[in-house]
Amino acid sequence: MTLKAYGLKKCSTCQNALAYLGEKKVGVDFSDYSVDKPTKTQVVKWMKAVGGWEKLINRAGYTWRGLPEADKTDVTEAKAVKLAMEHTSLIRRPLIEHADGTVTVGFTAKVKELF
Repeated sequence: MTLKAYGLKKCSTCQNALAYLGEKKVGVDFSDYSVDKPTKTQVVKWMKAVGGWEKLINRAGYTWRGLPEADKTDVTEAKAVKLAMEHTSLIRRPLIEHADGTVTVGFTAKVKELF
């Protein structure tokens, strides 16, 4: 089984997830958001798969806090897509596309149970 995972190469959570999956002998094709920017189609697909922009966008991180107030107010799905494409570090990570078509974000105990 090979999964497609997205994140940031230097992100400790992504590094831990990749190490864990390696221990479980799960093949992973990893893409770094900062190098391989996601397309609008990908971002929209991910938002729908995880249940909306609120679950895809990390509003607790430095990138979100550093945005102008105008970007953080009255957020719609379209605005969230634009922000995610302009500031890829807003996308929760790691984002994993599973073989069955589901998408998970983060690497919680619940996600680990899938492996």
